[in-house]
Amino acid sequence: MKSSRRLPREEVRRPNHRLYSAPKRHYNRIMTDFAVITAVGGDRVGIVDEVTNAFVDQRCNIEESRMAVLGGEFAMILLVSGAAEDIAELRRRIERTSSELGLSMTIKPTKPTPTPSNARPYLLESISLDEPGIVHAVTSILRKYGVNIEDLETETTSAPWTGAAMFVMKSRISIPASVSVGRLKDEIEELAGRRDLDIKMEPIIAAPT
Repeated sequence: MKSSRRLPREEVRRPNHRLYSAPKRHYNRIMTDFAVITAVGGDRVGIVDEVTNAFVDQRCNIEESRMAVLGGEFAMILLVSGAAEDIAELRRRIERTSSELGLSMTIKPTKPTPTPSNARPYLLESISLDEPGIVHAVTSILRKYGVNIEDLETETTSAPWTGAAMFVMKSRISIPASVSVGRLKDEIEELAGRRDLDIKMEPIIAAPT
């Protein structure tokens, strides 16, 4: 079945090139197979159009995507869906597509893994002076409580007036119903005091329909 030419919001490149992602949507269950594709290469105008056009030509649909410029390299990771034969053909053609576009590309079969309905979505944000080990310190606590990281974004920026290097981390997480949010917050706050981090963790509330 042909998919419509729907392209993710990332194709409108923001001037600061920071990471931003397409919103999750319900998977099209008519599409039977899924694959995760990564692509990395020198940043240039039109690179997103070139990559996504290859998927449209193969009758595959982009379900989710993450794209960012890191240094001088453009990196993307995409979840695509399609009929079994179309995904298989995409896998066979990945080396040729990679060579034609001048990108390092990989493809791996996968399946959608929706978040359990009883998990509670939270937004975790941290800002501090830049120093090694911050991501590891925070994520080790999340792992201890069985918290799933849905996505995570970091950047280093300069503080106003002083120009000091500041590390900013934003993450969307899912907390299992069996986990005490209060205990998790207590441990996060203890880490914040020990490492001098400004951390906040707030529930994500769905907008009223």
